Amino acid sequence: MSHGKQFTLYGTVVPPNPMKVAIVLEELGLDYEIVPIDISTGEQKSPEFLKLNPNGRVPALVDHSNGDFVIWESNAILLYIIEKYDKEHKLSVTEANEKFALLQWLFFQASGQGPYFGQGAIRVIGVLENVLSKQEWLVGGKMTIADLSFVPWNSIALTMVLADYEGFDVEKQFPAFSKWHEKMTARPSVSKQLAIRAEYIKQRDGK
Repeated sequence: MSHGKQFTLYGTVVPPNPMKVAIVLEELGLDYEIVPIDISTGEQKSPEFLKLNPNGRVPALVDHSNGDFVIWESNAILLYIIEKYDKEHKLSVTEANEKFALLQWLFFQASGQGPYFGQGAIRVIGVLENVLSKQEWLVGGKMTIADLSFVPWNSIALTMVLADYEGFDVEKQFPAFSKWHEKMTARPSVSKQLAIRAEYIKQRDGK
């Protein structure tokens, strides 16, 4: 069976975890197509999708250039992508300690960030603010997948969860975090996926 694209990404960019993967594929200029999985109807629990991801969660990624290799869990997918396809280390690091620091942030993002609400979101932002007030990026003095992994959940937190949270002012209370987040959302790879999500939600809600 031939495929027009190198990768197939299962899951729309409305949920934040598939968006993470789409952003990194875009950043590295990799060729992919998205196969929508409608989690509102439980499609992620269908026998067909469970063959790809036995955990029944989006996303799953198929690499057709690597024998249709299938990988799931969004941050594991990010690590796979940079290991195989980021040879110039645009989004990754090479020094041993920095590699572990990158893993540390990916574990924190996966366990501490999503999904969260209210004070939980503010706590995570506070951790990031503490670090980013001393350095521009999380690892290696440059933007990596560690930084990008936070973008989709942060966007949801700021626009939905915390938008009406009493007394919350991200620019005033968390200036370093705010600047960091704005730098990433201004990137074409991120703004493209956020726009796709916004349009999808608009059509879904009939607005």
